[in-house]
Amino acid sequence: MDIAENAALVVVDVQKGFEEVDFWGTRNNPAADDNIAALIDAWQSAGRPVVFVRHDSVQAGSPLREGYEGNGFKEYVEQRRGKGGGAELLVTKSVNSAFLGAPDLGAWLRAAGIGQLVLAGIQTNMCVETTARMGGNLGYEVVVPLDATYTFGLEGPFGWRQSADELARASAVSLHGGGFARVVTTEEVLAGG
Repeated sequence: MDIAENAALVVVDVQKGFEEVDFWGTRNNPAADDNIAALIDAWQSAGRPVVFVRHDSVQAGSPLREGYEGNGFKEYVEQRRGKGGGAELLVTKSVNSAFLGAPDLGAWLRAAGIGQLVLAGIQTNMCVETTARMGGNLGYEVVVPLDATYTFGLEGPFGWRQSADELARASAVSLHGGGFARVVTTEEVLAGG
């Protein structure tokens, strides 16, 4: 796998509020945080661009709402911000796609001549998947190291319920099989960089 010299790592919503198990339920992929940290370290060491995305929820009671402790980045992410030799951007959003936040992610990527994105973060089937789909639709080459993402079980219509693992697999199949993104492992990304 070839990772472009100027590929941007987009770290989606790695926020403290996702640690509130009573709100979210059971997560999958316990190694995701270590993999996200490894990707940030590799990008910063290589002087590649890193985008940190924060979800500022407008829903009352959300652990990700502005002004609440859970809105902040997890400690390992906060400690790494501003430490790299490459360009860095903070995008805030209140919807699922990082392309619909502020400042305008697409404009920043175009201005920098970036055509490849590596997406990691939370939740696999929500903001990571939505950002990947939009990125693919906008013509970016999107890579998603699935083991650098995680999600939670969810109930949908008709009483249907899917576990976090089932949702992550469904996202991976939709993204990869649908041509929105290439779904890989963190190890593959690091080896390709």
